[in-house]
Amino acid sequence: MEQTNFKVYGYRWVVLLGFMLVVVINQLLWITFAPITGSAAKYYGVSDLSIGLLSMSFMVVFIIVSIPASWVIDTYGFRVAVGIGAALTGFFGLARGLVAPYYNLVLISQIGIAIGQPFILNAITKVAARWFPIRERATASGLGSLAIYLGIAGGLVLTPYLTIRSGIDSMLVIYGIVSMVVAAVFFLVAKEHPPTPPCSQEQEERSLVFDGLRQILHQGDFLLLMLVFFIGLGIFNGVTTWIEDIVRPRGFSITQAGMTGGLMVVGGVVGALVIPALSDRYRRRTPFIILAISGAIVGLFGITYARSYWLLLFSAFITGFFLLSAGPVGFQYGAEITYPAPEGTSNGLLLLMGQISGILFIFGMDSFKSPVTGSMTPSLVVLIGLMILSLFLCTRLKDSTALMSEMEI
Repeated sequence: MEQTNFKVYGYRWVVLLGFMLVVVINQLLWITFAPITGSAAKYYGVSDLSIGLLSMSFMVVFIIVSIPASWVIDTYGFRVAVGIGAALTGFFGLARGLVAPYYNLVLISQIGIAIGQPFILNAITKVAARWFPIRERATASGLGSLAIYLGIAGGLVLTPYLTIRSGIDSMLVIYGIVSMVVAAVFFLVAKEHPPTPPCSQEQEERSLVFDGLRQILHQGDFLLLMLVFFIGLGIFNGVTTWIEDIVRPRGFSITQAGMTGGLMVVGGVVGALVIPALSDRYRRRTPFIILAISGAIVGLFGITYARSYWLLLFSAFITGFFLLSAGPVGFQYGAEITYPAPEGTSNGLLLLMGQISGILFIFGMDSFKSPVTGSMTPSLVVLIGLMILSLFLCTRLKDSTALMSEMEI
């Protein structure tokens, strides 16, 4: 297959699939306890916030490890970096299952898995750049982001059922075995480069990591994009972490909470297939980011106020479809407007924003919930206001010149 005189290889999809499997299991291990917060708190004899810490530890660790992980990605390549993340995920995922009855040891294992996360997630655009031509990169980034959503959806939906059926101990052991298998698959199929590059040298060359970081921080549109990700990813992290606490005061069960969170992510899966592909087809980024944020605001209203189960599920799907589809388009847009800064650096900074805000939003949502009913409606109203601010910021973004120039080829 030839595209603009550069050959692309079918094996790129095998590499992408191997990468996606690592993303899926890492994210599944992150979100494991969110849909069973109340049950896990009783099992371990701790507070809901202590269970929230099992998820929030990923965000704290990401802040510390993100820049070093991006340096490894951009210096040694995605195979080495993702290999580190896959090994940590597999080892500590299994360790978590073996020490399942002990909260402190489970927390230590979560931190081990969390250290691997930025080595994996920060490589999404690097995998796309290594194996895919620029006109397919939003699609490839979309599939990489789709894997994030699949992992989260799997954790939200499967965990309650496995917990009810087999107990927390067995559920964690099952996840640990799967994580080891996935790590092995990645090492078998991953290759750093195709035999020949998928694009011109000008589109492939990137500056050194820290030079690129300085360039990025002087790029006005990217700074605005960082604020958009700060709000959008923070809201997603906060809502998924407290999904049971959000719906419990309205009388919904843990399985309904899991289905709600899972359907939100399923919506994200569909959105990550549709919106980035449309962005590639029409060679535009910012209109689709604006569309995604607008739709997410509507869905978040429904999650905040829905009393019927069907409306809650519908609202969750709409929120996920639009909010999560903004991610892959935003990642690729960020990589394009910051050229020649390394993809791992721009990708990592955007994810870093979501981890910082996720911590703030998680603590804030817990602090402001009603002491009588436990309702998180006031916090969700504030999040809606922040989403509206994010929409305004998106209208100030200028579209990618990289795509515009390719249209002229």
